[in-house]
Amino acid sequence: MSKEEKVIRYYILCNKLKEVIRKIWISWKLDRKRLESVAEHVYSVQNLALMMYIQYNYDIDMEKVAMMLAIHEIGETVIGDINPFEMSKEEKTRLEHEAVHNILKEFDSEDGYIEKLFLEFEEQKSKEAKFAFLCDKLECDLQAKLYGDEGCADLNHQEGNNIVNVPVIKELIDSGNTFGELCIKYSQGSYPYDENFLSVSNYALTHKLRKNNSK
Repeated sequence: MSKEEKVIRYYILCNKLKEVIRKIWISWKLDRKRLESVAEHVYSVQNLALMMYIQYNYDIDMEKVAMMLAIHEIGETVIGDINPFEMSKEEKTRLEHEAVHNILKEFDSEDGYIEKLFLEFEEQKSKEAKFAFLCDKLECDLQAKLYGDEGCADLNHQEGNNIVNVPVIKELIDSGNTFGELCIKYSQGSYPYDENFLSVSNYALTHKLRKNNSK
């Protein structure tokens, strides 16, 4: 296969993510004509990472972060998006790693550079990987808050949504939190946000992010 063909075929592969809707939003039965695709998530988290880097002056290799985030969902071109609550973390990891390995056989450099970046992100072995991971989680929270501010999430009508039975989620719902609030508070209690990520997360928690309710 020529270099040119590899470039085009990899582009077409990644292009599939424009059509893969984030499963977590489907699970929550959001009343919205159009939901976020995985490709849109990748774009958003890269730009969130850029702004966190600029505003808080992190001592990291931002080019490496951007590349990690560009590829961190590539496995979903094969296995689709997976709701993290619908299977064990171990099974989800196995499926994703297998998919990424098989995809990159055709496209990676001889030293496996892209797959190494993917695994570094997954294993959180560097400050860049940890930063990228936190950006990935915060982006999901911010999108949830945007949807919540639109009023398209009804926590009283979640028939068939097993996420509401997760003890910590049930507690947050029973405590009267809105959709956006429960997503943010869940992440604050689950992920090692540093003071900067926590500050941005708390701002989103206490402010209306969407000024209009256009869906």
